[in-house]
Amino acid sequence: MKLFTKLALTATTLTLGFTILNGSSASAAIINYAFTVDSPITKGKGLFSFDDSTFSNNAIPVALVKSLSFQFDNDSNLYTEKDDTEYPNYPLVFPTLSLINQTPIGLQYSFYDKANPSIYYEINGYNTDNDHKFAISSLNKQIVFGNVSYSRVPEPSLLGGTLMACSIGYFMKRKVALAKKVKA
Repeated sequence: MKLFTKLALTATTLTLGFTILNGSSASAAIINYAFTVDSPITKGKGLFSFDDSTFSNNAIPVALVKSLSFQFDNDSNLYTEKDDTEYPNYPLVFPTLSLINQTPIGLQYSFYDKANPSIYYEINGYNTDNDHKFAISSLNKQIVFGNVSYSRVPEPSLLGGTLMACSIGYFMKRKVALAKKVKA
């Protein structure tokens, strides 16, 4: 009987764990990404989200960014999707085919510096030379390039579900160990 209980507990814990970790929704979802910009002149961090059901049916499918926030390090200015030079038609997200970077998306976002409007920034998610590019231009056409990197932000429900499954398994294991101690 003890063996059956242990097997049932293990099977239940593994089933819950795999369901939570591998669960994929058939419906659309809001996808969240973090991104960092790194150039010889400046660095910055940002977040953006988009609805994956809104990808167009074009040859290169695109989706409009729902929300975006970006800030350069040591700068108090916060840039949003409304700062894009072609808002409300931009910024855009699109799937990439990069096997080197393992980045499934790219971001197209262009904006002027709030403190110095003669400086123009562009995040170009298209993969060129195996890097996603960040460009800084000024009115006199001097250009500095940098790199953009992306990472998907996990959904809170995924993290909570994983924590719950692990906690249940841990407490059940403690209960079994305590029962063994009492019988011994």
